[in-house]
Amino acid sequence: MLSLSVIIPTYNEESYLEDCLKSVGFVNQIIVVDSFSTDATISIAKKYNCEIIQRKFDNFSNQKNEAIKLAKHDWILFLDADERITPKLQYEIVNTISNSNSKIGGYKLRFPHFYMNRFLYHTENKVVRLVKNKNIHFEGEVHEKLIHEGDVGVLKNKVLHYTYKGLFHYIKKKDSYAWFQAKMSLEKNKKSSYFLLLFKPFYRFFHTYFIRKGFLDGIPGLAVATIDAYGVFSRYVKMILLEKGIK
Repeated sequence: MLSLSVIIPTYNEESYLEDCLKSVGFVNQIIVVDSFSTDATISIAKKYNCEIIQRKFDNFSNQKNEAIKLAKHDWILFLDADERITPKLQYEIVNTISNSNSKIGGYKLRFPHFYMNRFLYHTENKVVRLVKNKNIHFEGEVHEKLIHEGDVGVLKNKVLHYTYKGLFHYIKKKDSYAWFQAKMSLEKNKKSSYFLLLFKPFYRFFHTYFIRKGFLDGIPGLAVATIDAYGVFSRYVKMILLEKGIK
């Protein structure tokens, strides 16, 4: 018997949330943790009988950790508002957790990016998003890590991830994350340097475009690799600024 909660963090997601909620209509419980949206996000969530928490955003981990307290079921799926569960993935999730190996504590889902009106199947992330609801929590302020018990499996079918909301939104998002990452790096006593400022962005571009075969995704793959490199560059610039006490 299916026993699955889904947790969706939101902030002004009226353009995306409804399709996301439709895609998880098969679950037992939907929890929306909202950072006081000013658009129609909350009214859409109420329309689908979601359980809603509103709390001031401080970091990504704390938002999700607060929602975990409300999860009533044996498994939890973490999803963003711009992500969709396909019918094939729905079937795989239901079948997998209904017959799961007792040693498995979580599963990675596959996330191809949607950019320039196409899915980039060579620019794909695999992230633990489906876990047993037992002694779990998130750590880290950005690109948070899900801490859980047990081994990790990988599901075959892909989540549809509508990453791209416009070029400037994508760059702004990278810039915003860079502040969180810079602060976290300094808290861990990591040092910046002008060498790293030049080398790390180059390596990120090389890794995304060549090692992960982003070049097979054409111009969109090139654009993603370039913006990823910019995100790394921005992080090291901000680390230098923070070290100098400029911000």
